[in-house]
Amino acid sequence: MDEILEIIKYTIPSLVVLLTAYYILKTTLDNEQKKLIREMRMSNQKIITPIRLQAYERIALFLERISPESMILRIQQPQMTCGQMQSRLLSAIRSEFEHNLSQQIYMSIPAWEVVKNAKENIVKIINTAAANIDANSPAIELSKIILDMIMKIEAHPTKIALEYIKNEAEQFFS
Repeated sequence: MDEILEIIKYTIPSLVVLLTAYYILKTTLDNEQKKLIREMRMSNQKIITPIRLQAYERIALFLERISPESMILRIQQPQMTCGQMQSRLLSAIRSEFEHNLSQQIYMSIPAWEVVKNAKENIVKIINTAAANIDANSPAIELSKIILDMIMKIEAHPTKIALEYIKNEAEQFFS
C-alpha cells in the first residue's frame, strides 16, 4: 500500500505538469496559427484590394459608356437611319459588356446584378424607342425619342448602378 501511495505521490504532480505544459503549448500554437492566418489575409488584401478597386473603376467607365447620352454622341452619324442607329447602339452595349464581363469576379453579387439590370434597362429603352419609329427614318429622330425617354424616367439606370458601385467601393476606405 505504501508503494502505491509513493507512486501516486510522484505521478499526480507529473501529470499536472504534463497537462499544464500541453495546455500552454496548445494555446501558443493556436495563437501562432491565428496570427499566420491573419498575416496571410492582410497580405492577400494588399494584392486584392487594388484589383477590386480597378474592377469598380472599369465598371464605372462601362456604365458611363453605355449611358444613352454618351453613346448617341459617339455613334450617331449624319446619314444613319433609325434601324442602323438601333443596331449600332445595341452592338456597342453588347461589346462593352462582353469586354467587362470578367469584372464580376471582383464585385459582390448584388453589385453585379445592379450593373446587369442597368444594361438591360438601357437596351429596353433603346428597343422601346425604336419600336415607336420607322426603321428608315433619320437616326436623329431615334436619338430624340431615347433622350426624351431618359429625361422622363425617374431613375436613370446607369446613375442608379453607378451610385451603388460608388457606395460599395467606398467600403474599402472605411
